[in-house]
Amino acid sequence: MSVLTDRFGRVHDYLRISVTDRCNLRCLYCMPEEGVEFAPSSDLLSYDHIVEVVSVAASLGITKLRITGGEPLVRPNLDMLIKRLAAIDGIQDIALTTNGVLLAAQAEALRAAGVNRVNISLDTLDPTRFRFIARRGDLNRVMEGIEAAARVGFAPIKLNCVLLKGVNEDEIASFLQMAKDQPLHVRFIEYMPIGHADENWRNHYLPLSRVLEIAEEQKLQFIRKDGIIGNGPSEDYMITDGVGSFGLIHPISDHFCQQCNRLRLTADGGLKPCLYWVDELNVKSSLNDPAALRELFMRAMDIKPLNHEMAAKLANTELSHEPTARRMSQIGG
Repeated sequence: MSVLTDRFGRVHDYLRISVTDRCNLRCLYCMPEEGVEFAPSSDLLSYDHIVEVVSVAASLGITKLRITGGEPLVRPNLDMLIKRLAAIDGIQDIALTTNGVLLAAQAEALRAAGVNRVNISLDTLDPTRFRFIARRGDLNRVMEGIEAAARVGFAPIKLNCVLLKGVNEDEIASFLQMAKDQPLHVRFIEYMPIGHADENWRNHYLPLSRVLEIAEEQKLQFIRKDGIIGNGPSEDYMITDGVGSFGLIHPISDHFCQQCNRLRLTADGGLKPCLYWVDELNVKSSLNDPAALRELFMRAMDIKPLNHEMAAKLANTELSHEPTARRMSQIGG
């Protein structure tokens, strides 16, 4: 039973672990195209250190893990870390978030090591637009990764689509059709101001009410699903005249903080109670000391705020805390 309960009564049983801030893409909503400064390898938590932190977290009631980055599959021998994490007493579920480019070659090893589920970023179904959004890479390799994920038995397979006004909103109908035709869970995600909140973000922000409008226009048959598909904050819908489903993750237009059950561990050792705010507790000074690590997790509960206030950022109103300056790739997607 989890002892990680914050001041607002939210029980935490989920830890997202970034294993690297490096990525083989440069998606326009995540990081600049050039001049990205990555953390030196020596600054990253070793696999031994990650296993140590997770062992303590599991003793406090963490049962679910998600491995993220950057792009986690660029870190060598990731399946070896997964195998060790899966062996920790109390860990019941391990998921992976990836851009899919390297997934086809690693899917079988990751499944054998203990990954149960995958989330694959897919913001467009058009190869030319893929190069515009990701600034490099090949859409075909992502599609091969999706096929490999199905072949080795990952379930459910979630596709994460960040909607950008004026960029890919015209593909909402195509993604909904994909969810109707294939046993996939397509999740539309609002563009978040993580690490930046300039006019470019405001200009490209699109509320997800537009997805439901287009679903109605398509005469798609769908019903709201109770519960959660996996561990995420998605508002989910089953397609009753198809084989898949879709979900809406709207941290800005309808934030889900009241159900938050997660903590984040950055690749360089920051324990973050909330994605958006600057607060981090560095685990490095507490390594090799289980009691100190336990105290750090309890401290994270004490400082976790009620919500992230991204909607206030969109409205240009005053915030109660200081937003992080770190981008999503530096925190863990």
